[in-house]
Amino acid sequence: MDHVMDHVMDHAMDGVMDGFDETPGPSCLPQRVPLPAGAPRGVPTSEQLAHTQRLGEIGWSQWDLTTGETCWSDHMYKIFGRDAAQGPIRLHDLPTLAEPADRQALDGLVSRVVRGAVPGQAEFRIRGDDGVRSLRAVLEPAASGVHGVIQDVTARREAERAVAESQRQLLEVRERAEEERHVTLALRDAILPQPGASISLPYARISVRYVPAEKSASLGGDWYEAAPLPDGRMFLAIGDVSGHGLPAIAEMAQLRHALVGLTMTTASPDLLLAWLNALVLNRLDDTTATVVCGYFDPPTRLFTWAQAGHLAPILVRHGTAEQLTPPHGVVLGAISGQPYGVAEIRLEPGDLLLMFTDGLIERRSRDISEGLALTLKAAGAIARHGDCLDAGLDGLIEEIGGPNPEDDTCLLAVSVLEDSRPPIPR
Repeated sequence: MDHVMDHVMDHAMDGVMDGFDETPGPSCLPQRVPLPAGAPRGVPTSEQLAHTQRLGEIGWSQWDLTTGETCWSDHMYKIFGRDAAQGPIRLHDLPTLAEPADRQALDGLVSRVVRGAVPGQAEFRIRGDDGVRSLRAVLEPAASGVHGVIQDVTARREAERAVAESQRQLLEVRERAEEERHVTLALRDAILPQPGASISLPYARISVRYVPAEKSASLGGDWYEAAPLPDGRMFLAIGDVSGHGLPAIAEMAQLRHALVGLTMTTASPDLLLAWLNALVLNRLDDTTATVVCGYFDPPTRLFTWAQAGHLAPILVRHGTAEQLTPPHGVVLGAISGQPYGVAEIRLEPGDLLLMFTDGLIERRSRDISEGLALTLKAAGAIARHGDCLDAGLDGLIEEIGGPNPEDDTCLLAVSVLEDSRPPIPR
């Protein structure tokens, strides 16, 4: 826009002055000058120049320094908010119209043009009935004085200020989002065990993959737990708290720590979820969460589990993957007094149990059933990675579409070893 208006201003200095008689008349009105024979027909007419002044908010002036005559175009009066009956302003009085902070710059421009006979320009502000406006003055010496073009650039400067303010606000939003993401990730890392950690036990190998959402605003409350209990059993759990950001992380911490503490009672998984549901209903307002949890008993290889509105685990056996049939269980925080069911399955050496959050299979671009089908297919192919469970989980995530940009992805895998039964103490 600035380049375009500069061109208009330059053309105005050349064309306007050529298109008007420089001899001041009684009313100083522009006079139409006939085109010489053979002159190019592209020279603008007075009507075209007047139209250009209105569109570009441009006015012109001639100051005759010998006679003291000053001539303004009609649009100059509009720009300065001055009644035409008051007449134009003399060149040396022009700086008096500017705001005090801008008078020195405008006075310096006038002095340079008059004394040094060199063209120049300056921007200044004036105060009128409609408030403060920004003007741009371009002055150049002429044979008998000074020619000038004044442009009202108020709208342009306001637009520039609006853009600058928008950019400033956007930068602040980005900085706050990045800071919140950093705090959220730090808090999550402090609460959860190492998201890529693996646990090797005599009877099983446990591996975890936790991939945060690519978008800062989508960081959620996904969590997991894999902890040996004093009675020799392994407690396994995975869950997801509704919402995103720091509130979801804080609520996730409360639920996870509460559940881990409740396992010390050795209560069955259904009772653990009933207690956890009561906690959400009474202590975490407007919060819902899903959980699947259970105990793996090494001597019997029995996995006893319950779920609260969560996706059922996937069992991979002999290269075939299928989702377990879930027992009854409502989402935590939805309703009180509903019992939770319990399911059991006896695992075999070589089995792979996958527990996961919905971020693994859900995408905006596909139906959840399609995502589940892709996950089952990829899970069945994990065996091709051999004994490298970590590589198998990484391959599964990539095969189903990679990390989810909209939600966290948490995957807890339990590989039952051939020698799954610990030796009996003598």
